[in-house]
Amino acid sequence: MTIQRFQLYDTTLRDGTQKKGLTLTVDEKLAVARSLDGLGVGYLEGGWPGAVPRDTEFFRRARTELDLRHARLAAFGATRRPGATVSVDPQVRALLEADTPVVTLVAKADRRHVERALRTTLAENLAMIGSTVRHLVHAGRQVFVDAEHYFEGYRAAPGYALETVRAAAEAGADAVVLCDTNGGTLPDEVRATVAATLGATGVRLGIHCHDDSGCAVAATLAAVDAGAVHAQGTAHGYGERCGNADLFSIAANLVLKRGIPCLPPGALGDMARIAREVAVITRVPERSSAPYVGEDAFTHKAGLHASALRVDPGLYQHTDPAGVGNRMRTVVSDLGGRSSVALKAAELGYAMEAGSEPVARTAARVKALEAAGHSFDSADASFELLLRAELYGDSVETHFTIDSWHVTVRGGGPTGTEAGVRLRVRDVSLSGTGRAGAPLHALDRALHDALDPFFPAFRTVVLVGERERPLGPDDGGDASCQVLLTHRADDREWGTVGVGGNAVAAGWHALLDMARHALLDRPRARAADRLLAVPSAER
Repeated sequence: MTIQRFQLYDTTLRDGTQKKGLTLTVDEKLAVARSLDGLGVGYLEGGWPGAVPRDTEFFRRARTELDLRHARLAAFGATRRPGATVSVDPQVRALLEADTPVVTLVAKADRRHVERALRTTLAENLAMIGSTVRHLVHAGRQVFVDAEHYFEGYRAAPGYALETVRAAAEAGADAVVLCDTNGGTLPDEVRATVAATLGATGVRLGIHCHDDSGCAVAATLAAVDAGAVHAQGTAHGYGERCGNADLFSIAANLVLKRGIPCLPPGALGDMARIAREVAVITRVPERSSAPYVGEDAFTHKAGLHASALRVDPGLYQHTDPAGVGNRMRTVVSDLGGRSSVALKAAELGYAMEAGSEPVARTAARVKALEAAGHSFDSADASFELLLRAELYGDSVETHFTIDSWHVTVRGGGPTGTEAGVRLRVRDVSLSGTGRAGAPLHALDRALHDALDPFFPAFRTVVLVGERERPLGPDDGGDASCQVLLTHRADDREWGTVGVGGNAVAAGWHALLDMARHALLDRPRARAADRLLAVPSAER
């Protein structure tokens, strides 16, 4: 099957935006379209002109602002209304006015929906499909027909469902897309229904699945195995209720597992980056465990896995992460051992043998600290500081030394908490203060107040996330709270961990790791050597 024959169709900008909490401006829709076009998808569905004002504006601006290299832009809409003349139907006119090369129509394929929801006759529904498709094809559009509720319709009345497919195809539709609109059809039934429909009609078929039963991607692949030559999905599986089939998983599976070149050569290697780009534009956090593109898609924690990965990464990975633009990661925890530490060290840029003494000491230290309540699997920065201490014998206090710190809560509001720190660099005393609505954020600002003027590397570090976990007797040690912090600088993110008798004390330790890690050089150098200036007197 060639890329010219197989059609990969994205509906993020229309069906994907039905996800609760996901609303895109026209500028954001244009940005997502450019990103997905960069992946090389064949078709981009931009929205429903005439029904949604924002979508109408999107298509107006797309004419001059969207220069697509790979994708053909599609407008989505419904067939003409029952009893209406297609040439004057406002919805059909809006589809033509969108001025896209492709139009996708939604049509009823379940007789129960025709009679109860559309409230028209079965014959009129077929006429609506045929006349609308013919009108659009005559106007020079490539037309797809989404056969809504097809699998339920075929289950209840297969003869009529097949009639809707024939009506669309005979009128000139390029493909009829069988939609599992409610998301409840399992892959084996999808495969059987697609095969039966193809056998009865000989029509080019597509597939559009929702994930309400957790099978959207699997059902999409089953449809392709049965003969579908068109597959629809959304970025990250965005969509109503449980979402749609994930476009990234579909594309990767088709290329890597089925040998179907649905993307241009080499495009798959950019997929993880594009997935992150879309997540940033939509402001929907990327699921770390997402297949192929998630941060943890190729992350290994268990020590047994780490030992095998040192021999052959393919022993515990189904595909090469680089092939989809991702990378292998190892997380360190008390589940791992020397191999996990050595792999993580290599990932961080330190060449170490699993049998070396520094690795053995680091592994033992990790186990001891995790027994006392620490958790390093999401705290790479804290682990790196620990590793360097064992590897070089460095004291992490050489960057700066804390003399004292305090937090005072004076009231509510965004500046109701005040924090202060006193520290020394090269025996010179510095101090800083900060105000915020919460203790950790006030302490973060106080650290910046003290260090920013003298450590350029620290200025761009931003606290972007915090997670608190109470510790109990089963966690070991005397600490009663663990705090994990996430920080960002430029395009990097890292995590730190701290434990203590309360959330403020635990968070303070994590903040100190954040500051010390931000001042690390690679190759190793003393942070004090990178001061812009050191004051001669106390600030």
